[in-house]
Amino acid sequence: MNIVSKLLPTPLHSLMLLIVWLALNASIGVGHILLGTALGIIIPLLCQPLRMPEAPVKRPLKVFSYIGIVLKDILVANVQVALLVVGPMRKIKPGFVAVPLDLPNIFPITVLASTVTMTPGTLSCEISSDRNWLYVHVLNMPDDEQEVIDFIKQRYEARIKEIFAC
Repeated sequence: MNIVSKLLPTPLHSLMLLIVWLALNASIGVGHILLGTALGIIIPLLCQPLRMPEAPVKRPLKVFSYIGIVLKDILVANVQVALLVVGPMRKIKPGFVAVPLDLPNIFPITVLASTVTMTPGTLSCEISSDRNWLYVHVLNMPDDEQEVIDFIKQRYEARIKEIFAC
């Protein structure tokens, strides 16, 4: 490891810290640049032991199609939830479902849990301690909870597995 990679373990984070520091102070004076640079070096070094290894994105082009699918699902779910909420309350059948996970790393699991939460009508509540289950609250549970499980696994988890090649 060379001296630069030791001083800047996450150079993008260091640059962002400098930019945020300068923006917060609304100044590009020499003193602010030096202090921002020092913070950009010191903070990532202090946080380095806390970092967890992340699963690398193996197929970055698949990310764009995934984002498109999620955005479309968010729009459709917004309309469905709005119609459900405006309609009679007796039609709403909330419930919880445990979705089995086939993702090996915490970062892809976090992407899946975030996706489920962003989609109106569903909310990721918890990940089991063994990381084998994602517990999801569903605003309108179908008669067969397997529909929800299959939708999450086929629509989101399968694509996340492709992106991270896991």
